[in-house]
Amino acid sequence: MTADPSPRHHALDYVELTVSDLDRAKRFYADAFGWQFTDHGPGYAGIRGPAGGPDEVGGLRLEDEVRTGGGPLVLLFSADLDATVEAVARAGGQVVNGPYEFPGGRRFHFTDPSGNELGVWAER
Repeated sequence: MTADPSPRHHALDYVELTVSDLDRAKRFYADAFGWQFTDHGPGYAGIRGPAGGPDEVGGLRLEDEVRTGGGPLVLLFSADLDATVEAVARAGGQVVNGPYEFPGGRRFHFTDPSGNELGVWAER
């Protein structure tokens, strides 16, 4: 049986992050999570996951200013939370909360070099 390639109703389809330095943001997300990018002009880069498939799952949009906490909180999944914490710090992100336990497992929040706050969670 082949999986249905069409988008799922009410599923998250695309996440766009505002960044203040596009090149720095691309380096950070590539170093921390292995993301790959497709440039669409000087102010936008499409996000492809670590597998490097052709489908974009989001984008980085260049703006003069980024307001921390001004939008939805994006959560990523990690198979090894402690290694992800280290990768985020090495790549230039700042852990702002955790890691901490929650009913579904463990998670932490970080800010990227532009000030966007994201979270990462892992099962117990």
